[in-house]
Amino acid sequence: MFSEQTLEFLGELRGNNNREWFEANKHRYESDVREPALAYIEAMAPHLAKISGSFLASPKKVGGSLMRIYRDVRFSKDKTPYKTNIGIQFRHVAGKDVHAPGFYLHIDPDEVFLGAGIWRPDGPTLQQMRLLIDDDPARWRKLAKKLNTKGYALSGESLKRPPKGYDKDHPLIDDLKRKDFIGVLNLDHSAVPKKDFLKLTARHFAAASELVEFICNASDLDF
Repeated sequence: MFSEQTLEFLGELRGNNNREWFEANKHRYESDVREPALAYIEAMAPHLAKISGSFLASPKKVGGSLMRIYRDVRFSKDKTPYKTNIGIQFRHVAGKDVHAPGFYLHIDPDEVFLGAGIWRPDGPTLQQMRLLIDDDPARWRKLAKKLNTKGYALSGESLKRPPKGYDKDHPLIDDLKRKDFIGVLNLDHSAVPKKDFLKLTARHFAAASELVEFICNASDLDF
């Protein structure tokens, strides 16, 4: 699926992030990035099904699990036209965008990581997450400890002050202040071109499934 050429293309794109270079090398993007990514997505489907039947592995060129390479520069000071990473999200079937619960693979010239959870949930979902943590702290502590033993670290942005209704001395205040609930696991670049990359990432996704299930419970979604 992915190869050394995949990583080489992303590195070269970073140094040549312009339309002229990309158009001249678009055949490499297709053969070394998009086609391997779509093959990875298709092959991940049965592995996801073993974790849960509620997450999509859609190998469509547009509108599927593979995020588009074209950047939205309308409101950004950075006007470079292309993303220099591969982003793949296996989102919940009820989700319409990147804010849905799910599993994520990120590959760029600097880092490779897996994510599991939810990024920037809407207000009601965030409120329900906090309520569930507050109502069942033992479950949350056990889940967080298990994530840590599997190599994941809870990541994302947090509020500077406690959310409304929660005391600053709450024993889980650091988690209640979170605006994202994402477990992140870093991988070496050397893992990407290996034949077992698919099984490796599927195994790590399964290890983080309890966090995603917790989020689905809070969101009143099937897992």
